[in-house]
Amino acid sequence: MLYSPGESAMSSLVPFLNATTLSLLLYLLIIFAIALLVNRFLRVLTNCLVKPAQGPSRSEQAREQQTRTLAGVLYSAASKIVWVVALLTALDKIGINPLPALTLGALASVAIGFGAQHLVRDVISGVYIVLEDQYAVGDTVQIGETTGRVEHLTLRRTVLRDTRGGLVTIANGDIRTVANLSRDWSQAFVDVSLAPETPLAEPLAALEAAAAEMRGDAAWSQALVDGPRVLGVQSYGREAAVVRLQVKTVPTRQDEIARELRRRVQLEFQKEGIPMANAVRVEVANPQALPGAGTQKTR
Repeated sequence: MLYSPGESAMSSLVPFLNATTLSLLLYLLIIFAIALLVNRFLRVLTNCLVKPAQGPSRSEQAREQQTRTLAGVLYSAASKIVWVVALLTALDKIGINPLPALTLGALASVAIGFGAQHLVRDVISGVYIVLEDQYAVGDTVQIGETTGRVEHLTLRRTVLRDTRGGLVTIANGDIRTVANLSRDWSQAFVDVSLAPETPLAEPLAALEAAAAEMRGDAAWSQALVDGPRVLGVQSYGREAAVVRLQVKTVPTRQDEIARELRRRVQLEFQKEGIPMANAVRVEVANPQALPGAGTQKTR
């Protein structure tokens, strides 16, 4: 066949585009358009589930995050189903039996299911973490032996920044117990060791004074929820008498408040001249074994 410059590329394709081919292409185009429209409708429908935060409070922000995550999960699952149905419909129209493809897909799903069972468990656990608002990004939590701030949270994993500054990745399916340290309030205990022979009246009065001073300090009172309060003698022995103080603080401020409270207690004791426990008792179990040996006390 000789090439004729007057003929276009489209004119050479006309003999191959008969009525059947055109109707098939039109049918496939309609399937694709319907799938796109259904996906758009699903996007609008799932977005209706999102409840925007009505204020800056943490509960409102957490509720919005929960609904957004749920909407994303529902849209992703429904969208995949729509495209699978569209693909099977298109295969049947062009003359390919979808039954073998369905069988092969089922076998592949079973194989993937056995291999990805941990992934499925992680995702299901992540859904419950988000829906039940167990913790969110920015919370300080303890998961097993790891304590840190939640840096990243997905349906599959939780990423913590621990006290050493390291990023710890934990699969959601491996989480059995979690302690959220950022909810409502935190608590700290401060133990003060006194010499056992010291009368308790004066030290207790000094501790009350240090606690009252901290409660009245505007720089620290905003971080206090309750206390500091002197609970009393926690333990008593030959080495020391331990008096315990309790303080409730806003979330994650307990360590800072405890350090400041210890500083104030030390200053108050120094001002009143109250001695701290500094006795070390050394006992020899068998005094006859060593000539002249016996119970020694070092202060």
